[in-house]
Amino acid sequence: MSLIRLTINRVSYSQTHNGAYALLLDEKDGERKLPIVIGGFEAQSIAVAMEQEIRPPRPLTHDLFKNFSDCFEIKIKQVIIHKIVDGVFFSSLICVRDKIEEIIDSRTSDAIALAIRFNSPIFTYENVLEKAGIILTPDQNKNTKAKETKKDTLSKKVDYTKLSIKQLEKAIAIAVKNEDYELAAHLRDEINKRK
Repeated sequence: MSLIRLTINRVSYSQTHNGAYALLLDEKDGERKLPIVIGGFEAQSIAVAMEQEIRPPRPLTHDLFKNFSDCFEIKIKQVIIHKIVDGVFFSSLICVRDKIEEIIDSRTSDAIALAIRFNSPIFTYENVLEKAGIILTPDQNKNTKAKETKKDTLSKKVDYTKLSIKQLEKAIAIAVKNEDYELAAHLRDEINKRK
């Protein structure tokens, strides 16, 4: 299977779960986006690494890993998001030392935080993008944040298991319009469970 290159779009706060964030990755040569729900610590670590001007007074865990790797001349060649199971993404770090490659299992959020620090490319496979990717319409892809209205906001108390697939697809469109990628990912997972 050929690899598809991804780039980091942004990290945004979850509108539906306290302390959770949505990491949005873009298909480099395509229109699809891959929303991934991550924790607060990982979101902070990714955001700090993306903002090159921000330097914490002490190294974060991912910075420590980078410093350790540099001391022993270990490089991360690439990160591969290789599968999704029940809404959970699985990733691998492809590491190189003395021309010997090793594959290390990693949580996707940690793999992305390290990829930024090592300036390593991020890849996935077509089947992962097919299953978990979303496409934004031109109206949804604007940089300005959409305002939530009572009409567009999905109730957080809705039992999504009782909605039809057509209703879930409409709910995904609304969630994406409101830039609530974490909810969109949750709805996408509910659709995938039914297939």
